[in-house]
Amino acid sequence: MADPTRPIPIAFCITGLQPGGAERALVQIVTRLNRERWAPVVYSLSGTGPLVERLEEAGIPTEILQVRSAWDVRIIRKLAQKLKVQKPLLLQTFLFHANLAGRLAGKLAGIPHIVSGIRVSEKRKNGHLLLDRLTNRLVELNICVSQSVADFSIQQGKLPASKVMVIPNGVEFELFDQAEPLDLSPWGIPSGAKVVLFAGRLDPQKAPDDLLTAFEHFAPKAAGFHLLFAGEGPLKADLQQKANSLSCADRIHFCGWQAQVPQLMRAATCLVLPSLWEGMPNVVLEAMASGLPVISTRVDGVSELIQNGEQGTLVATGSPDEIQQALQDLNTQPARFTKMAKSAQALVKNEFTWDSIAEKYDGIYTNLLSLDD
Repeated sequence: MADPTRPIPIAFCITGLQPGGAERALVQIVTRLNRERWAPVVYSLSGTGPLVERLEEAGIPTEILQVRSAWDVRIIRKLAQKLKVQKPLLLQTFLFHANLAGRLAGKLAGIPHIVSGIRVSEKRKNGHLLLDRLTNRLVELNICVSQSVADFSIQQGKLPASKVMVIPNGVEFELFDQAEPLDLSPWGIPSGAKVVLFAGRLDPQKAPDDLLTAFEHFAPKAAGFHLLFAGEGPLKADLQQKANSLSCADRIHFCGWQAQVPQLMRAATCLVLPSLWEGMPNVVLEAMASGLPVISTRVDGVSELIQNGEQGTLVATGSPDEIQQALQDLNTQPARFTKMAKSAQALVKNEFTWDSIAEKYDGIYTNLLSLDD
């Protein structure tokens, strides 16, 4: 039972703290917790990253456990030892490896309440769903980032519906709404150019090659457009090699990972998300908050944010032709895309701020702990 005179110890565990969607979500939630009520500690299984500084600036203790690989089973005992010292009443985990390690370590440490965060509909055939199902008896609740992910977890992951609920992602609305456009000239993009932006990990899940193919066929009909890939990942070298071979190579640019995402979005003409699967992509919420038109594949979570033709344009997965057509529509009907972007911005402002999302997490934690009283 919690001591009412002291903040309640609570633990958060995530696979790493590089600035991905789930990682940024964890930081947004933890830094908004009422510190008079909660005493959070964040555990990262793997290396450090820029987000550690944000946690430290907020006065939140962060432990980097430095696993040698995502499957290093020694991390379970190491995490359990840390948890035994902290003695949190609740452990919240994010991402598959942290979910798995956190459940087992939490059991060893005797943590009364364990909550897992499911951020994506995992469609790779890698055994993740089986391991998730086998260890889910250790979990009190699974918080999914969208209804699509919840449905997938129940239907394909075979998790009990009674242990699944939905809390969506959020966005720092004012940060994106009020940002000044970033100068893109350091990457060879001239002032006044129209910029198609990809922002995210250059990974097969995100299918950036589909966007590159679409732009290859779109570019000859749209001389003023440039394509900018913002992000790192295993496909970067292949994408650069392919881009360099195209006739429009001088209009395709790679700027790597960028901390100034709000400024980057304010400098772009549209965001394209060509992913094959998602959960509820932060990058779409951020683009919507920026007033940036969105072209996205019809993947998990996105259809809960965008009604096709109302807040953005949805296309089929694995279809560069449909992405190309959407870009052509943007070029010939800019006013329609501006109208959709304004509708999307209003939606995000009203329903998807991080303050409101953090309140929902706080409410869940409070309800779970109240069962002990």
